[in-house]
Amino acid sequence: MEEGLRVFEPKARMLDDMARTLVLSHEQRGAAKIASVITVRRLDLLNGDVWLYVIAADVKTNHNRYLLIATSGGLNQQRTGITDAVVAAYILNATLVVPKLDEKSFWKDTSNFSEIFDVDWFISFLSKDVKIIKQLPMKLGKVVTPYYMRVPRKCTPKCYENRVLPIFNKKHAIQLGKFDYRLSNRLDMDLQKLRCRVNYHALKFTDSILEMGKKLVERMRMKCNHFIALHLRFEADMLAFSGCYYGGGEKEKIELGAIRKRWLSLHQKNPEKVQRQGRCPLTPEEVGLMLRALGFGSDIHIYVASGEVYGGEETLIPLKALFPNFHSKETLASKEELAPFSLFSSRMAALDFIVCDESDVFVTNNNGNMARMLAGRRRYFGHKPTIKPNAKKLYRLFLNRHNMTWEEFASKVRTHQIGFMGGPNEVKPGRGEFHENPSSCICEDSEAKAGGYPTPHSYMHEGQGENNKKNVASYVTDELLTVDDHDQDWSDMDYVNGIGAQRKEGLYKNTLIGTDQPELEVLFSD
Repeated sequence: MEEGLRVFEPKARMLDDMARTLVLSHEQRGAAKIASVITVRRLDLLNGDVWLYVIAADVKTNHNRYLLIATSGGLNQQRTGITDAVVAAYILNATLVVPKLDEKSFWKDTSNFSEIFDVDWFISFLSKDVKIIKQLPMKLGKVVTPYYMRVPRKCTPKCYENRVLPIFNKKHAIQLGKFDYRLSNRLDMDLQKLRCRVNYHALKFTDSILEMGKKLVERMRMKCNHFIALHLRFEADMLAFSGCYYGGGEKEKIELGAIRKRWLSLHQKNPEKVQRQGRCPLTPEEVGLMLRALGFGSDIHIYVASGEVYGGEETLIPLKALFPNFHSKETLASKEELAPFSLFSSRMAALDFIVCDESDVFVTNNNGNMARMLAGRRRYFGHKPTIKPNAKKLYRLFLNRHNMTWEEFASKVRTHQIGFMGGPNEVKPGRGEFHENPSSCICEDSEAKAGGYPTPHSYMHEGQGENNKKNVASYVTDELLTVDDHDQDWSDMDYVNGIGAQRKEGLYKNTLIGTDQPELEVLFSD
């Protein structure tokens, strides 16, 4: 079945079997019955004929309702907002105006939607779900001024019906501000599937971004058959917000303390307590040690996606010593090639997103938006592994690593990382944040089900994604739980300073090394 189709069985009179069209009586809320022509498809199922009746979004949309949203944060935080905006428009039977991207926060990126995403594809792909237009229509020669309001975080469909729908009875256009995580994690399965159609199919980068991203991936493949991509978030702004301490003495405390003062409502944190709770991103050295302990040899090629790392090149020295084959988009492409992107943080983040998505193994030192979005995408497209550090357990292990042999250290790392290696069954269906675990959109796969805990040699690259295009769940229940409230509210600060700052035997080695102000949370959200 085609993606994006809403399927039901109306009582209708067949006019022309060959043409496969019919006239359907459709009754809207409080309105008279109208006739609408829709397309019909015939499938053979269980030795019988099944007809699928597909109604266009144009028919169900109330043409006097226009929904606008203003996204917030960096690229991936905005991506969640765009995805949820489509679902909100669907719930409200409203026409969605192409979302406006955040131009004012740390990222200072003036790119509009069509400079990041293929807007025509976005509109056409979702045409059977939600009507989308590029801008508000004129009324009496003037642009309609939308009514501005906000909805609470994790607002349910009933919440939208109670808070927003009554406003539509008075105002024809509504703009929802600060639109990130403004839709409940727990939704009916059909709405979750719509989220997947938006996130994984409708939101396609522009051709120029895709072409440059493809070049970066090809250049990595020329250097090695398999590679790791590491999303390394270790920028000053993010570290300041986390409240963690990394041993930099008075200099670090003064520098990060000054940055923290930008947010008046940011309360003082106990660094040791934050670390015990697993809320501190791993340092570059700690990530390197974790990977070596997991069996990745020093000859592995690693692509690093990051902003301007706090401490600069000195901070990266230990990681580069562990993995000398160290690459980034700046080392793989010339300044001339990156010129169309380098002044725009979201476009640079999009390039990193493509390379990380195409990597054989994706690794993150944090639990921010890009980590979650990519983990979900890699589950959806064939369960490609995403390694996330079990920071709560690793914290004390790193503190005591000099009091044990390397073999003991490596063994404990492998034990602690069970359940954090990106295996198909690590997260139960319906648990966690939906963007990270889109279980409603993933068909049960007997091979994946039998896979159990993934080992380094169990991952395949060739032929990956044979089953990725399955968009209908056959086994998931509606028992969706919200994300753990104890998860660190890290932001999507890919570039906080605006500008860029067969089996895989070749990838794994057994030889290990021997030795509002409340809106503050919007900037560093989920």
